[in-house]
Amino acid sequence: MLVESSLPTAPEALALAHARFLAQTGKITRALGDLEAMPEPGHDLVRASWLATRLDCRLARGDLAAADAVADALAGLTDEDDLVGAIALHGLGEHVSALGDPDGALTNFLAAGDRLGGGEDDPETVPWRAGAALALVRTRRAREADGLAREHLERSRRTGSAYVVAQAMRIVAATGSGGSRVACLREARSLLDQVPAERLAAQIDTDLGVLLSLDPSPTAQAEAVALLRGAEEYAGREDLFPLQHRIRENLQRLGQEPRRIRSETLATLTATEQKAARMAAAGLTNREIAETMKVTVKAVEWHLSHVYRKLGIRGRRGLAASLGTSG
Repeated sequence: MLVESSLPTAPEALALAHARFLAQTGKITRALGDLEAMPEPGHDLVRASWLATRLDCRLARGDLAAADAVADALAGLTDEDDLVGAIALHGLGEHVSALGDPDGALTNFLAAGDRLGGGEDDPETVPWRAGAALALVRTRRAREADGLAREHLERSRRTGSAYVVAQAMRIVAATGSGGSRVACLREARSLLDQVPAERLAAQIDTDLGVLLSLDPSPTAQAEAVALLRGAEEYAGREDLFPLQHRIRENLQRLGQEPRRIRSETLATLTATEQKAARMAAAGLTNREIAETMKVTVKAVEWHLSHVYRKLGIRGRRGLAASLGTSG
């Protein structure tokens, strides 16, 4: 993660810092909208971070075609020295990892570390050890992975925020073995209790739910379902398809029926129903909606009743969250 102190003082840097904050708190849709509304930054460091954050948001949503285009632009910065090149290489590592190439990902992550000198680099700025550790797991080099993950955690504890430490603990749990993984994830999750980080919290809850689902006790199974359901609600609200897919697979393994995500639910609404629902969510009365749509109040009531049934809500109070229009 690129810290604000590393950025030049400029309006584009402030806009980027705000978008990155939104992404870290888990508001991926809003962050992506802000990032793509920004003009292309002129400063190489800001541009590298802008591209890397856009790439992260696109990958989180499973938008691989759009991610490819951003990765191509990021590749043009990999020859830059020090931090700019390291950010670009780390972003490309995340990209090829999402495409299922752990060897290519490892090459990029290690190159990012080399670009920084591999010394006292900040794990919050370019968390290359975390990416490399996960790539090593996928290439069946578990011992190396665990060592690198623990080094990343140690550095994070020295210099990072609660968010960065929780993220590092999640990597340690992913690369480790045995019962300590559950304890590690519980500790990571507790660090986020006072930190706005919905995406990371949902990822940790999913990891923990998967591990608990392996315990046949009714208590563990019930907790696994509750954790996965909570993560499912967030992933569906932000349309994070890769995370949602993983959650669905594990819910089905637990004998649970996955819920439809928001985009799937909205697809069941007709154009007229969507129009009426969005105006109702914005606070318009049925009469005002009827006047705007040039239909009767009865027709509006009929449309909205269909909307409530399809979205599984009882009335207007649930519309903003269901439509993704709440702040």
